[in-house]
Amino acid sequence: MDKPTMHMLSVQEKGGETRKLNQYIAAVAASIGAVAAGTILAWSSPALPQLQPPKNTTTNLTEIDIFFLNETSKANVSDVLINALGQPADFLLNTKDSSLVSSILAIGAAISALPVGFSAERFGRRPTILMLSLPFLINWLLTIFANGSGMLIAARFFAGLGTGGICVCAPMYIGEVAETSIRGSLGSFFQLFLTVGILFTFVVGGWTHWRTLSIISAVFPVLLIAVFWWMPETPQYLLGKNRRRDAERSLRWLRGPLADLSGELEEMQKDVDTASRQSAGILSMVTQRAPLMALICSLGLMFFQQFSGINAVIFYTNNIFQSAGSNIPPVIATIIVGVVQTIATYISSLLIEKAGRRILLLQSCIIMGICLIVLGTYFKLQESGANVGTFGWLPLVCLVLFIVSFSLGFGPIPWMMMSELFAIEFRGTATGIAVITNWCLVFIVTLCFPLLKDMIGIYSCFWVFSGFMIVCVFFVFFLIPETKGKTVSQIQTILGGKRA
Repeated sequence: MDKPTMHMLSVQEKGGETRKLNQYIAAVAASIGAVAAGTILAWSSPALPQLQPPKNTTTNLTEIDIFFLNETSKANVSDVLINALGQPADFLLNTKDSSLVSSILAIGAAISALPVGFSAERFGRRPTILMLSLPFLINWLLTIFANGSGMLIAARFFAGLGTGGICVCAPMYIGEVAETSIRGSLGSFFQLFLTVGILFTFVVGGWTHWRTLSIISAVFPVLLIAVFWWMPETPQYLLGKNRRRDAERSLRWLRGPLADLSGELEEMQKDVDTASRQSAGILSMVTQRAPLMALICSLGLMFFQQFSGINAVIFYTNNIFQSAGSNIPPVIATIIVGVVQTIATYISSLLIEKAGRRILLLQSCIIMGICLIVLGTYFKLQESGANVGTFGWLPLVCLVLFIVSFSLGFGPIPWMMMSELFAIEFRGTATGIAVITNWCLVFIVTLCFPLLKDMIGIYSCFWVFSGFMIVCVFFVFFLIPETKGKTVSQIQTILGGKRA
């Protein structure tokens, strides 16, 4: 019988009792950044209709007059400009500016991801997260005082810088402060708090002016500074900087006063020493089996997350509710989707350490694939003139199942596994690359989906996404390792092609 290694023992087995409360506090504090990102991601949904001209204009003069008025008599703008909701507006956006306000967020996020990864490696996870409050605040200040499209576009670019950065650093921080037994649950917090921020924006934005929504949302970056300021740096980073005493102090706060830290500290030190002896460049990442497999798995999860069709399904939410014979206003329909997504993501955080990552990912791609096929078939029959009124409830059931399945698996797990899969020496750079990939895919899907829908129809789009989900089943089954209950070194051993 093999002799058990020290890193396979939990802290409890090594002596003292571990307290998990402070680990939850640290994870929640870092996840306030995810709430801030969620408010930014969802802001355009309630705000843009208030900034767009009515769609039923009978002449082409309206849009020209908009820009003339924006540049001239501001005093009369409120008397003249009416938005798509029939409300007075300070200024309006044309189609091009609306598109830029929506899409430049992804560009900013992609730009910031890699520099933030480098910053986290050089200056630490904690100061980097605190620093990211700055672009969040700049975004809201520019938005609150915006007097035209230029300020809004600049604001959304800064919003992207903060959002892309927090997507890199917050999951990394949470993954490093959590002990193995709850790493998955705490790792789900990022997506959970992201959905909380989205739901908050849907609820508040549905009944407030976009400036009021922006003022309220500006509270979250301030809250991030106020709460996260008191959190410790991660022990792994401190050990990597030869600050063992500070690392022990950090770990003591995280694990509690009674926990025996010697075994865990030694295991962390061993991982750091191994990392220091190896080259951490991108070339090393793609020439060594373990980091290359980690990169393939992480990028693959990000790819299938975006090509799962989640954006297409949410975009078509109102049509699905109408097909079910519902007269629910679009604002309420959006809130219902947000509630379902938040509850399902919370359930995922409870299940992930019991069921494991692989089974949740597999159920996600299988159920989403089936729902997409059914939705595609329904809307194809509807367009063909078939009587589908009897089955009007079917797309609504598929919508709920799809969102629940996504939120249990492909919503939170790619972000969590991004920090789990990589060894310490590659973590900053690799998570930056993964986040850049994710946001580039967001930009591509957001840009191409409306064009594809007009070319081949919504039903064909659903079928295309279902094809990606079929491929995803094989990807997860054959390539994604189970990381539940495993240490960094064990995961690297598995990725290297050996048994842990």
